[in-house]
Amino acid sequence: MGKWAIAVHGGAGVDPNLPVQRQEAAKQLLTRCLNLGISALRSNCPAIDVVELVVRELETDPLFNSGRGSALTENGTVEMEASIMDGPKRRCGAVSGLTTVKNPISLARLVMEKSPHSYLAFSGAEEFARQQGVELVDNEYFITEENVGMLKLAKEANSILFDYRIPNGGFETCSAGAAATDSPLQMNGLPISLYAPETVGCVVVDQEGRCAAATSTGGLMNKRTGRIGDSPLIGAGTYASNLCGVSCTGEGEAIIRATLARDVAAVMEYKGLCLQEAVDFVIKERLDEGQAGLIAVSKNGEVACGFNANGMFRGCATEDGFMEVGIWP
Repeated sequence: MGKWAIAVHGGAGVDPNLPVQRQEAAKQLLTRCLNLGISALRSNCPAIDVVELVVRELETDPLFNSGRGSALTENGTVEMEASIMDGPKRRCGAVSGLTTVKNPISLARLVMEKSPHSYLAFSGAEEFARQQGVELVDNEYFITEENVGMLKLAKEANSILFDYRIPNGGFETCSAGAAATDSPLQMNGLPISLYAPETVGCVVVDQEGRCAAATSTGGLMNKRTGRIGDSPLIGAGTYASNLCGVSCTGEGEAIIRATLARDVAAVMEYKGLCLQEAVDFVIKERLDEGQAGLIAVSKNGEVACGFNANGMFRGCATEDGFMEVGIWP
């Protein structure tokens, strides 16, 4: 019997002026999700069950950008995406373009277990959801008043907003008078205004040494309809193998180019690095000018995180009794 470990994240890139009450609310949610996962692991639940359980909890709470509380497209609607991967046989499932599925991560698992495919998107994914009898809700369920206001701000600034919950004091930094071209931050070479995505994810290794990973997001505020980020892409936003489980967050286009999650496993396998060494290596060497973060566990019960943004909402725990929740470096 090995030792279990778990890590969760709520996004990399955090407004340095984030109000204390929001910081505390984020920490409380991460702690609650960790405790939920810990309880399941102590009951000998397999890793794949635990990552789904935890991400469902994160999707149900509107605090982070997944499920209810997802960022809005340019048309004011929600298009969600998620992926899940079971390490032992590298089974995986992913979904994109969901508009009515209450818990995208559970549909991703059904793609893995109840279909011959690995990835379903948009109308095909919605039809599969109906066939599988998953809980469906109106698109309005996912939309919050806060996000409606942030979409208006993004449209006034004619830009994509990464931190779609900038506190009131920060609104003027993205006003229509502050041209996006003045921003030093870029995505695919194009200027953006702010950087603070809030994707959610969970990685787990259970007592049998089985690793699993799950990631879920609403994407970018004011994104083009049809945009797909890293979160549903196996090897980019999510990866699990017999060595480790990884969930990423941050600038999706940079994560995709780096195949960031898979690269953690690759350098462990080919370079012989331990988990934290592998995480540090890919964050430093693979992101070019992109900003991102990730959480990871190994089959040996190790847990690690890394990010090159100014902060990342994260928490982790191990069977040895270690538990930590944090935001800043």
